[in-house]
Amino acid sequence: MKTQWDYTDLADAYIKRPDYSGEAINELFNLMGITQGQFACDIGAGVGHLTRHLLKKGLNVVALEPNDAMRRHGIERTAQFEEVTWLEAAAENTNQDSDAFRLVTFGSSFNVTDQQVALKETSRILKPDGWFACMWNHRNLDDAIQAQIEHIIKNRINDYDYGSRRVEQTSIIDESDLFKQVHKIEGQVKHTQSLLDCKKAWRSHATLQRQAGDHFENVIQEIDCYLDSLQVESITIPYTTRAWIAQKKSC
Repeated sequence: MKTQWDYTDLADAYIKRPDYSGEAINELFNLMGITQGQFACDIGAGVGHLTRHLLKKGLNVVALEPNDAMRRHGIERTAQFEEVTWLEAAAENTNQDSDAFRLVTFGSSFNVTDQQVALKETSRILKPDGWFACMWNHRNLDDAIQAQIEHIIKNRINDYDYGSRRVEQTSIIDESDLFKQVHKIEGQVKHTQSLLDCKKAWRSHATLQRQAGDHFENVIQEIDCYLDSLQVESITIPYTTRAWIAQKKSC
């Protein structure tokens, strides 16, 4: 099952995007009480960033990714694990059995779903004591380099909006009335990238592409010029991993 979002041309660049904070992942697992050998479904698994964390925690993972190029990378990056199955499916129709998983996760993918439909489907495939988790990496915009890039973008796109990926998720989850108290978890991560990879990452920024429209190339060129002016081979980008988790309500 495909979605309206086509990430085929962006898949290669996504491999070099930042990992999620190990601190946040550990806190998430401590709160949920999920142990080795249990089953998780990673929806919108992309190139496997979150999937790898779940596997390293000893879970059996069904990774769902509707984009062929993303899924191919994910399969390659998790090839050393026997406990993972990659399938083509989307959040709104997972084709998974009811009451099958102790954990359902969305790593940087919940914002590109029909969220209420996705939450209903998540509740269906979760066990009675199962958990939902969604998370994103947010650039820390108070960093000097990131602040300047932000200035370039908003100077070109006056009404630029990162959309639901930077929105507080609690009310969205509560609206479904399918989950108990929502917990928010944060953790820091620093991601070092070569200047070339940083440029490629901005060229693969789907939200910027959609909102910039015909101005996208101009924005990218200005970001490239600024990065070149730093006269460095690499930069370290500070991120905050922000996660929201909630346990399924009992019937």
